[in-house]
Amino acid sequence: MTDIPGLADGYEISTDPDRIDVERVHRWLSTDAYWAIGRAREKQERAIAGSLNFAVFDTASGEQVAYARVVTDQATFAWLCDVYVDPSVRGKGIGTAMVAAVRAHLTPYGLRRVLLATADAHDVYEKVGFRPLVEPDRWMALVFD
Repeated sequence: MTDIPGLADGYEISTDPDRIDVERVHRWLSTDAYWAIGRAREKQERAIAGSLNFAVFDTASGEQVAYARVVTDQATFAWLCDVYVDPSVRGKGIGTAMVAAVRAHLTPYGLRRVLLATADAHDVYEKVGFRPLVEPDRWMALVFD
Protein backbone atom coordinates (compact mmCIF):
# COMPACT_ATOMS: atom_id res chain seq x y z
CA MET A 1 0.00 0.00 0.00
CA THR A 2 1.76 3.11 -1.15
CA ASP A 3 -1.29 5.29 -1.85
CA ILE A 4 -2.19 5.97 1.78
CA PRO A 5 -2.89 9.66 2.38
CA GLY A 6 -0.20 11.20 4.53
CA LEU A 7 2.35 8.44 4.04
CA ALA A 8 5.69 10.11 3.40
CA ASP A 9 7.34 9.47 0.05
CA GLY A 10 9.79 6.61 0.19
CA TYR A 11 7.68 4.44 2.50
CA GLU A 12 5.13 1.70 1.93
CA ILE A 13 2.67 -0.16 4.14
CA SER A 14 2.21 -3.91 3.92
CA THR A 15 -0.12 -6.40 5.56
CA ASP A 16 1.98 -9.35 4.38
CA PRO A 17 2.97 -11.24 7.55
CA ASP A 18 5.93 -12.80 5.75
CA ARG A 19 7.56 -9.37 5.43
CA ILE A 20 7.56 -8.63 9.16
CA ASP A 21 10.99 -8.39 10.74
CA VAL A 22 9.97 -10.37 13.82
CA GLU A 23 13.31 -9.85 15.55
CA ARG A 24 13.05 -6.08 15.11
CA VAL A 25 9.42 -5.94 16.27
CA HIS A 26 10.26 -8.01 19.33
CA ARG A 27 13.26 -5.81 20.16
CA TRP A 28 11.22 -2.62 19.75
CA LEU A 29 8.37 -3.79 21.90
CA SER A 30 10.22 -5.76 24.57
CA THR A 31 12.81 -3.06 25.22
CA ASP A 32 11.18 0.28 24.36
CA ALA A 33 7.36 0.03 24.50
CA TYR A 34 6.01 0.67 28.01
CA TRP A 35 3.15 -1.83 27.50
CA ALA A 36 5.36 -4.73 26.39
CA ILE A 37 8.66 -4.36 28.26
CA GLY A 38 10.10 -7.80 28.78
CA ARG A 39 7.63 -9.58 26.49
CA ALA A 40 9.06 -12.97 25.50
CA ARG A 41 9.95 -13.57 21.86
CA GLU A 42 7.72 -16.67 21.72
CA LYS A 43 4.76 -14.66 23.00
CA GLN A 44 5.40 -11.96 20.38
CA GLU A 45 5.53 -14.59 17.65
CA ARG A 46 2.17 -16.01 18.80
CA ALA A 47 0.69 -12.52 18.87
CA ILE A 48 1.86 -11.85 15.31
CA ALA A 49 0.57 -15.22 14.09
CA GLY A 50 -2.88 -14.59 15.56
CA SER A 51 -3.28 -11.03 14.34
CA LEU A 52 -3.73 -8.87 11.28
CA ASN A 53 -0.36 -7.12 10.94
CA PHE A 54 0.63 -3.78 9.43
CA ALA A 55 4.24 -2.84 8.76
CA VAL A 56 5.81 0.24 7.22
CA PHE A 57 8.96 -0.17 5.15
CA ASP A 58 11.55 2.21 3.76
CA THR A 59 11.25 1.51 0.03
CA ALA A 60 14.92 2.27 -0.67
CA SER A 61 16.45 0.01 1.99
CA GLY A 62 13.58 -2.42 2.55
CA GLU A 63 14.03 -1.85 6.28
CA GLN A 64 10.94 -2.05 8.47
CA VAL A 65 10.37 1.24 10.31
CA ALA A 66 6.98 0.78 12.00
CA TYR A 67 4.53 -1.88 13.11
CA ALA A 68 0.96 -2.32 14.33
CA ARG A 69 -1.31 -5.29 14.81
CA VAL A 70 -5.05 -5.78 15.04
CA VAL A 71 -6.88 -8.55 16.85
CA THR A 72 -10.31 -8.92 15.23
CA ASP A 73 -13.17 -11.26 14.43
CA GLN A 74 -13.59 -9.29 11.16
CA ALA A 75 -17.29 -8.91 11.90
CA THR A 76 -18.03 -6.91 15.04
CA PHE A 77 -14.91 -5.91 16.94
CA ALA A 78 -11.20 -5.10 16.67
CA TRP A 79 -8.41 -4.18 19.06
CA LEU A 80 -5.55 -2.07 17.68
CA CYS A 81 -2.35 -2.73 19.60
CA ASP A 82 1.44 -2.84 19.55
CA VAL A 83 1.67 0.34 17.47
CA TYR A 84 5.31 1.32 17.26
CA VAL A 85 7.33 3.68 15.07
CA ASP A 86 11.12 3.51 15.09
CA PRO A 87 12.55 6.62 16.79
CA SER A 88 14.67 7.39 13.70
CA VAL A 89 11.56 8.13 11.61
CA ARG A 90 9.22 9.66 14.17
CA GLY A 91 7.81 13.05 13.27
CA LYS A 92 7.24 12.14 9.60
CA GLY A 93 3.58 11.19 10.03
CA ILE A 94 4.32 7.50 9.58
CA GLY A 95 2.35 6.47 12.68
CA THR A 96 -0.69 8.49 11.66
CA ALA A 97 -0.54 7.13 8.10
CA MET A 98 -0.23 3.57 9.40
CA VAL A 99 -3.25 3.99 11.69
CA ALA A 100 -5.17 5.53 8.75
CA ALA A 101 -4.26 2.42 6.72
CA VAL A 102 -5.56 0.22 9.55
CA ARG A 103 -8.83 2.16 9.57
CA ALA A 104 -9.17 1.90 5.78
CA HIS A 105 -8.44 -1.83 5.88
CA LEU A 106 -11.00 -2.46 8.65
CA THR A 107 -13.80 -0.26 7.28
CA PRO A 108 -15.22 -2.84 4.83
CA TYR A 109 -15.71 -5.34 7.68
CA GLY A 110 -18.53 -3.22 9.10
CA LEU A 111 -17.15 -3.45 12.64
CA ARG A 112 -19.12 -1.87 15.45
CA ARG A 113 -15.99 -0.59 17.18
CA VAL A 114 -12.21 -0.61 17.19
CA LEU A 115 -10.59 -0.10 20.58
CA LEU A 116 -7.07 0.76 21.65
CA ALA A 117 -5.24 1.85 24.76
CA THR A 118 -2.60 4.56 24.86
CA ALA A 119 -0.86 6.54 27.55
CA ASP A 120 0.77 9.14 25.34
CA ALA A 121 -0.31 9.14 21.68
CA HIS A 122 -3.89 10.38 21.80
CA ASP A 123 -3.22 13.01 19.14
CA VAL A 124 -2.06 10.38 16.62
CA TYR A 125 -5.27 8.38 17.01
CA GLU A 126 -7.60 11.39 17.16
CA LYS A 127 -6.39 12.41 13.68
CA VAL A 128 -8.02 9.29 12.23
CA GLY A 129 -11.21 9.40 14.29
CA PHE A 130 -10.54 7.69 17.63
CA ARG A 131 -12.31 9.29 20.60
CA PRO A 132 -12.43 8.59 24.35
CA LEU A 133 -14.99 6.01 25.41
CA VAL A 134 -18.46 7.56 25.61
CA GLU A 135 -19.47 5.41 28.58
CA PRO A 136 -16.24 4.21 30.20
CA ASP A 137 -18.17 3.01 33.26
CA ARG A 138 -19.72 0.27 31.08
CA TRP A 139 -16.32 -1.26 30.25
CA MET A 140 -14.43 -3.73 32.38
CA ALA A 141 -11.20 -5.67 32.02
CA LEU A 142 -9.96 -9.02 33.24
CA VAL A 143 -6.28 -8.45 33.99
CA PHE A 144 -3.93 -11.38 34.66
CA ASP A 145 -0.86 -9.37 35.73
